[in-house]
Amino acid sequence: MSEKKLPLAGVRVVEFVHMVMGPTCGLVLADLGAEVIKIEPIDGDHTRHLTASGAGFFPTYNRNKKSLAVDLKSVAGSEIVLRLIKTADVISENFRPGAMEKLGFGYEAVKKLKADIVYCSHKGFLPGPYEHRTALDEVVQMMGGLAYMTGGKSKPVRAGASVNDVMGGMFGAIAIISALFQRKTTGEGQYVQSGLFENNVFLMAQHMLEGFMTGAPVVPMPDRVRAWAVYDTFTTAEGEQVFVGVVTDTQWKVFCESFGLTDLLNDPALKTNPMRVTARARVIPLLTEIFRKMGKQELMDRCEKLGLPYAPISRPEDLFDDPHLKASGGLTDITLMNGIKTQVPALPIEIDGRRLGTRLDLPQIGSHTRELLAGMGYSDQAIDKLLGDGVARGA
Repeated sequence: MSEKKLPLAGVRVVEFVHMVMGPTCGLVLADLGAEVIKIEPIDGDHTRHLTASGAGFFPTYNRNKKSLAVDLKSVAGSEIVLRLIKTADVISENFRPGAMEKLGFGYEAVKKLKADIVYCSHKGFLPGPYEHRTALDEVVQMMGGLAYMTGGKSKPVRAGASVNDVMGGMFGAIAIISALFQRKTTGEGQYVQSGLFENNVFLMAQHMLEGFMTGAPVVPMPDRVRAWAVYDTFTTAEGEQVFVGVVTDTQWKVFCESFGLTDLLNDPALKTNPMRVTARARVIPLLTEIFRKMGKQELMDRCEKLGLPYAPISRPEDLFDDPHLKASGGLTDITLMNGIKTQVPALPIEIDGRRLGTRLDLPQIGSHTRELLAGMGYSDQAIDKLLGDGVARGA
């Protein structure tokens, strides 16, 4: 898919972001074709330098972006950014409350430069009593019910991904695209926000309404009675695990027939799924013994043939070799800062029959500084001086 055919081609986004939430928003916009310019400090976005569980942040969320490295606190650096903003359609930021205003790049200041700007702030909390609190994915998961639902009554557990940061960035992108669409009619920009806590509450909506509709306390996932009689992870002959589900009466019939469980199929006490749920203590040990004698691939092949829900228990590193992802464009190429090539998951959407991949590789610090400064009218001599004075940095 050529860049001119991408939905957001021609849209210029300037982002002041780090970590996950803000960069995710920019990634979505960039993959959809927008020119996303990442404003970085002279020594680079600190996310570049994270290790351990943060090592994947920068390479995951910063493809298809341009890097402009500039000292925002200097007069000349501020002037560079203000000139850039005049050319932009969108500003995206996830700094702490008040930080952008202190730098002179808050919404009210920017609106005076570019009246039709769409300005998105990614915050821990939307306006209200909590808005000045410091928020992290962990914080909002704990206070928003997700940790309780994930870990159970006795031990709240953070979900195994930055779900609120990622989804919060996605909702920010939705707000931006909506504002851009509305601007076509009104000619006006606007200020939009995305909230980390509110995103988590949105995830909890089905459980909130479950409690309201049933009048009973909501039971966390590890502690609740399953809705289906067979909906479990089983250990195979090799000691590996496979999830197997049997979720309809028709599936129960074909399952029992295939595995020779005639007695269970003909048992009147197991005729319906609710009856089988009640009898789980009797049924599951029998299935556990059967599956323990089967190989992992044998069990999965049988479930595939029967049309039953099943899944191997994969680790993140296994996904690089997933045959479906490899064949369907689900992974896109990037080059890490050390020059090593690898792949990263593409956006989980398809447009015009194609997946959206990497157009611009991960930028080095200031990779596009010279290009962008020249585009704003700075002469080669002026650019050399800015770089030499440390106001800006080029790759």
